[in-house]
Amino acid sequence: MTTQRISYGRVSTTDQNPDSQRDALTKAGSDQTFIDFYTGTKSSRPEWDKVKTILRKGDTLVITRLDRLGRSSKDLHEIAAWLEQQGVNLEVTEQNIDTSTPEGRLFFSIVAAFAQFERDLIVSRTRDGLAAAKARGRVGGRKSKLTQKDRDGIRHLYNVGQMNVQELAAAFKVSRPTIYRALEEA
Repeated sequence: MTTQRISYGRVSTTDQNPDSQRDALTKAGSDQTFIDFYTGTKSSRPEWDKVKTILRKGDTLVITRLDRLGRSSKDLHEIAAWLEQQGVNLEVTEQNIDTSTPEGRLFFSIVAAFAQFERDLIVSRTRDGLAAAKARGRVGGRKSKLTQKDRDGIRHLYNVGQMNVQELAAAFKVSRPTIYRALEEA
């Protein structure tokens, strides 16, 4: 039976570049490489789903970092348990983890716990920042491009029939939806 080295990478958004992961995975030596442009908080990801159908007993899944595989220690442990059930080893190149050894399995658990801790801290800091902004009257979203005076002027020019929505958008250098929102503020 021939074993394979299957590489998996992930970036969270389409504007992130997976080239550094792809290069590292190629350097690690793989038979096939799969890259997802998908958030790690989703358990079902298109390329990851393909990888799961290809992996066989004795194969090795190669990733660059644990956070590319999952975003919580629970998720990582579930994936690790699934890999173990399938008889698939996990190799994490940047963190020198190889679950084919007892030491590698221990280190995997420790690093997964720290990854979860880091994720929880980020979520906590984000919530604290949003609460502080809300306490100062900021409700989120982008700052308006129009002042109250601009919005009043837009409504006046539109109501007297002097300018249509397209003309107002061009004059105030904003989009038509911005003009419609200003008009709805009655």
